[in-house]
Amino acid sequence: MLIRNDTLAGKFLAIVLSLFRLPMAIMRRMITKFINRALLGTVSFEKMTNDVAAAGSSRRKLVVGLGNPGMDGSRHSVGMAAIAALAERLRVADQWRTDRQVLGDIIVSVYQDTQLVLLRPKLLMNVNGVSVVKAASKFSVQPEHIVLVHDELDKPLGKLGIKNGGSARGHNGVRSCVDCLHTDVMSRLRIGIGRPSENTAVDRHVLGRFSKEEQDILSSVLEQCVDLLLTHLTAPQLQTSPPGGRSATCRSKERTPLVQEAIEGQRQK
Repeated sequence: MLIRNDTLAGKFLAIVLSLFRLPMAIMRRMITKFINRALLGTVSFEKMTNDVAAAGSSRRKLVVGLGNPGMDGSRHSVGMAAIAALAERLRVADQWRTDRQVLGDIIVSVYQDTQLVLLRPKLLMNVNGVSVVKAASKFSVQPEHIVLVHDELDKPLGKLGIKNGGSARGHNGVRSCVDCLHTDVMSRLRIGIGRPSENTAVDRHVLGRFSKEEQDILSSVLEQCVDLLLTHLTAPQLQTSPPGGRSATCRSKERTPLVQEAIEGQRQK
């Protein structure tokens, strides 16, 4: 028996069939966005005032090591290795605790009158943004005071750099954060892992572990990461981008950034 298109089942079937006609990359992106939204649920933010972001002992920064849980030593999770090195430098490496509310491991510490919230998401890389926005909500951190630490294919191993906002540049973990926060103003510390050889697929390269030779280089790189992070985190202003970012992903009038929407709602009460 034929299913009429005006029935619920017919509409569902039409959607499924249309998905199969989409390029695989687009379909994967749509599915990831759906999972992001499903995991995010309803996020409520505490009231935030200008005092929260002001210089002094009340300053608070969220530092996130992007990666895949349980894949220590892989190139794609080098951001988590950098966060672990930061915790070691701050002498708080034994203070990691799992926070179910933010779906990640958390350390709260202080460095030079700046409160640092360190986060290791316990979600897959493609949905790391869910954990980031939940942590930003819980600890009342504005997106411009979030630093994402992640791997970078376009930089060789041993090279690193700070990027102030902008597009995700193809990085799925950063893209998830941009999608969930609805802004791209977050700073990023990009750690070079280099591109694979012609005979190695990119997915296999990033998910693979560092070789023994690479690990020898990585040790000094992680120390440099910590130095750069601490300098960046204690600078007078983390972000030079205008509110909303230079090229925020979600700018349509019907969609308001999740963080700003929650903050404005609290201010109107």
